[in-house]
Amino acid sequence: MLLDFDRLGWWRWALGGFTAAVAAFLLLPIVFIAALSFGSSQWLIFPPPSWTTRWYSELFADQRWLDAALNSLKIGLVVTVLSVVIGLAASFALVRGRFRGRETLKALFLTPMILPVVVLAVALYAFFLRLGINGTMTGFVIAHLLVALPFSILALTTALEGFDKSIEDAAILCGASPFEAKMRVTLPGISAGLFSAAIFSFLTSWDEVVLAIFMASPTLQTLPVRIWSTLRQDLTPVVASVSTLLVLVTIVLMLLVALIRKGLSKP
Repeated sequence: MLLDFDRLGWWRWALGGFTAAVAAFLLLPIVFIAALSFGSSQWLIFPPPSWTTRWYSELFADQRWLDAALNSLKIGLVVTVLSVVIGLAASFALVRGRFRGRETLKALFLTPMILPVVVLAVALYAFFLRLGINGTMTGFVIAHLLVALPFSILALTTALEGFDKSIEDAAILCGASPFEAKMRVTLPGISAGLFSAAIFSFLTSWDEVVLAIFMASPTLQTLPVRIWSTLRQDLTPVVASVSTLLVLVTIVLMLLVALIRKGLSKP
């Protein structure tokens, strides 16, 4: 007699349990880090002997951490603007252009996504040393832009491919110039893609550590580099506090992306 799996439904419970176990495996380390950031011990001990907010106070009182966070914010914002602008121009060429080698060019743009980051970092380090921009804000921006641009191009090409170009053509027929039609019709129509490109470009720059280690100098460090150097010297709970705040910032930004995309998708 054949079993009616849909009726028994045991496989649904098994799949749900397996999914919950995988989610717990991925999320529990983050929960432990958040708990350690409130522990009273100066060492990373779990469970903490008692609870305190001392490490957050030390974090915000240390100018070195604040400078590193400000550097990451400045670089991330510049990279975001450049990534969206360049990605938008490249996406128009890749989606609407009709020229030989278009697919090859698209693959070239996406190469930093599949190339090992350490290989890219070593190559940029050697190249930037010759140019004299290693350890400068310009060097950081260029390096982070190379790894952020593929995410921007992917988001924008997907948005452009899903946009009905006949709407833009109708605006031109009604008297708008091609540039005006793109600015007033096409860009609002792909606003969700623009926002996604901006968020992912910023997060890519904000979290980048391998390139940042090669680009850093004694006077210019980003937040991930500061975390890495602190872990090498001292396992202080301040690092757990920084990590917890970074996780919260990422969660807030991702929720913001989901809410805005949901709002833009409504008629």
